[in-house]
Formats: sequence, C-alpha cells, structure tokens
Amino acid sequence: MRSIRRGDNGPAVVEIRSILVGLELLETASDVFDDDMDSAVRAFQQSRGIGVDGLVGPETWGTLDAARWRLGTRTLFHSVTDALVGEDVRELQERMLEMGYDAGRADSIYGPRTARSVAQFQREVGLTPDGSCGPQTMKALRRLGRKVVGGRPQWLRESEAFRQAGTNLMGKTIVIDPGHGGGDDLGVVVPDGPLRWTETDLVFDLAARLEGRLAAAGMRVHLTRGPQPASSMTGAERAELANSLGADLLISLHLDGHDNEAAHGVATYHYGTGSGLSSTVGERLANLVQREIVVRTGMRDCHVHSKTWDLLRLTKMPAVRVDLGYLTSPVDRDRLVNPLFREQIVEAILAAVQRMYYPVEIDVPTGSIDVRQLRVALANKA
Repeated sequence: MRSIRRGDNGPAVVEIRSILVGLELLETASDVFDDDMDSAVRAFQQSRGIGVDGLVGPETWGTLDAARWRLGTRTLFHSVTDALVGEDVRELQERMLEMGYDAGRADSIYGPRTARSVAQFQREVGLTPDGSCGPQTMKALRRLGRKVVGGRPQWLRESEAFRQAGTNLMGKTIVIDPGHGGGDDLGVVVPDGPLRWTETDLVFDLAARLEGRLAAAGMRVHLTRGPQPASSMTGAERAELANSLGADLLISLHLDGHDNEAAHGVATYHYGTGSGLSSTVGERLANLVQREIVVRTGMRDCHVHSKTWDLLRLTKMPAVRVDLGYLTSPVDRDRLVNPLFREQIVEAILAAVQRMYYPVEIDVPTGSIDVRQLRVALANKA
C-alpha cells in the first residue's frame, strides 16, 4: 500500500481516524487527514516504538490494525494458517511472562509457544488445556498475580541460554543485515561534488568487512543481501531469513539522514514495547555495540532505544539495528567515507559481539579488547 499522509482523504482515512478515536488520540471522525490527525498518528507511532514520520505506511497500518484489540474482547487461539495478531495477544504474552510461563518474545503473534504457555497455565488452574484464551481463562488470569519475583523471567531465560553457550565465538551463527538495497531502495543518498554517497553501498561495505572479521574469529556469518540485489526485502522478510538460518545474533547496519546538517552521531536499537518489556539480551547487545563504537570512534552518543520494528520484533534471536551516523552530516560523512574509519566501526562491533558471550561477572572494560587477538587465539586452537 502507498503511504497515507496529511492532505489525503477517503475511506482509508476514515478507518484510520476511527481507530485513533477509539484509542482516544482523536476526538472526532471524518474523512480528512488534517493537522490533528497528523499529530495523532505521530503520537501513536511514538507510543508504539515505530518510526515517527506522520505517514501511515505498511508498518504503521499494521500496528494500528493490531491496536484495535484489547485483551478479553475476543477469544485467542493458535491458528497454523493465519495466526492471530494484535495488542491483545501482546498483553497476554506479557502477562504469561510476568507469571513465569514461557510465552517467548512478546511479539503480538499467537504462535505455538504462546499457545503452549496458555495450556500450561490452564492445566495448573484446573481448566481444559486447549491453549486458547477465552472467558474462563481470562477469569482465571484476573484472579492471579505474578509468580516470578526477583528479576524478569525472560531475562533469566535468555541470560541462561547465553551462559550455557560459552565464551568462545567458534561455531556460533550471526546474521549481518546491510539495510535497504534492491531496485530504487538506496536509503539515504547524498551528492558530494562529482560523487554520490549512498547508504546501501556504505553499509554493504561495512557488512562485508564485518563478515570477514567475524568469520576469522570462528563464527558462521550470513549476509541478508549482496551488493546489488534484484529486489528489496522488508524487515519481516529479513527476520524470517535470520530465523530460518537458526542464527544466534542479528545485527542490522544503517545510516541516518536529516534535513538539518547539524544532526550527527550513532544510535542503536533493540526490541522493546511501550510497557517496558524488551528483549533483554538484545538490550545488552545494543548497549555493548553502542558503547564500543562511541569509545573507539569518538562519534556522538545518541544512546540506545527500544523499538517494535518488524526486524527486531519478529526475530527469534537477540537482534539490534545500528544507525552508524548521519550521511547528511558533513562531520559524520567525512568519517564514514574513509575506509580506515569503517574498520574502526567493524572492530567495535566485533568487540561487542565477543563481550556478549562473556558472563557479566567477567566482562571487561569498554574499548579494552584487542580484536586482533581473537584471530590469533582461534589459530592457536586449530
């Protein structure tokens, strides 16, 4: 679908406005995308952790459609052919996790893991364990509080899985996702005299360099695209590819752009919802990547943020997206077009990946890992 924006009108605008009215972000329904609706769309995007641009594209529309539902307004069940999606599913998943049941990531999709957690809950409270969430299950949920105390249960599960994986990078699988690419999807494009710098070219170069360094450290590395793909991929398709490869980690590389040339710096994103639930191991990876890049390159720290983008929400492994500076900033651009600077970024990400597999109690200071020694250590074990 094309993006719906301020100034548009028609049935699609009516439907979007009705959802926003139901969410109490707008007061009146009409068929005009006016300034009030633009503000409401932006507020909705901000609250749901998606890109704030005031446009209703595929991702914003999907999130709006999911927001129609509140937990208890419909019976939830696992469907193999057409999974139920909605904010009511996410609320249920969060409730299951708070009560100590392993519903997996709160991704708003009623999949088999969520159904198994509901069935386990039903079995323990004396209900028929059919894995669906109807009136009787909702009544039981309202009666009970949290079972797990002393830490977030998802954090405990994810942390334990990483602890058991060991500190060595050998044999672990990572997917590197160079953003954009395919057809006219060039990302941020900046003319520079006779040259033209594009996000797609620069992030692919970074991805290829990172692929070589991670492979030399013993990891199995996959890229989501080549230098000139025939067609573009959505975030959901990239997530599906990473899931099919059984990856342990995913790192997506992007550059940013802004009308104001003064905007510059690096930011890293992990999966997280407005209610504070997040992929906690993904959050740790995001923090490690962000700190290593800032310390090793001196780039401005634009901090770590939680988002619900499809690439982060639908991956089954810890996943982060790194926006490695603003191509529209003369300061960042001068650095990013320098191959030696891109090598610094690659070394920072490699160090962060290694630190991910160190238990917290034996972690090392940021910037202290000599990534050249990782290859030497691998050679000595061969």
